[in-house]
Amino acid sequence: MAFTLPDLPYSKDALAPHISAETLEFHHGKHHKTYVDKANAALDGSGYDGSDLDATVKKSWDAKDMGMFNNAAQIWNHTFYWNSMSPKGGGAPTGEIADAITKSFGSFEKFADEFKNAGATQFGSGWAWLVKNGDKLEVRKTPNAETPLTDAGVTPLITMDVWEHAYYLDYQNRRPDYMGAFLGNLINWDFANANLRA
Repeated sequence: MAFTLPDLPYSKDALAPHISAETLEFHHGKHHKTYVDKANAALDGSGYDGSDLDATVKKSWDAKDMGMFNNAAQIWNHTFYWNSMSPKGGGAPTGEIADAITKSFGSFEKFADEFKNAGATQFGSGWAWLVKNGDKLEVRKTPNAETPLTDAGVTPLITMDVWEHAYYLDYQNRRPDYMGAFLGNLINWDFANANLRA
């Protein structure tokens, strides 16, 4: 079963001015597509034929098959990231996720500080995550293609891409400004609520 590049859940200019159409053209149309192409090129005779994307990520991680893992996990991470943003997103959460954040972090502001710190202190390329682990929410950071999807009992709720290609055309080296825009204007709490319920 070949992997496919999913469509963005909004138009390429829908996140502007916080993330430009040019950034999404490169990030989705080139970076994300390259992961899809490379994963598909490695599929033939690999033992992953017939596995869906989630299973391929987990199987390749367990097998320490980093060639497949890096590409399959980046397909998964990026698809999750596009859905972690919305043109109508940003600001304080509502619904079940708001209560869970207050219970786990004390306040939305404390969560936001911890989430931004995870993104700021991820050396080089990687991801900041909000996850559910047992009955508690946690902020995590992962390098490169690594993902909480491979951790038993952990449910990813939201992610923020902190690879430079996610923000460099719009923010240059100002990662904190990009993270502020993500939380203030883009984060998709409806997606987080759906993942929390699931």
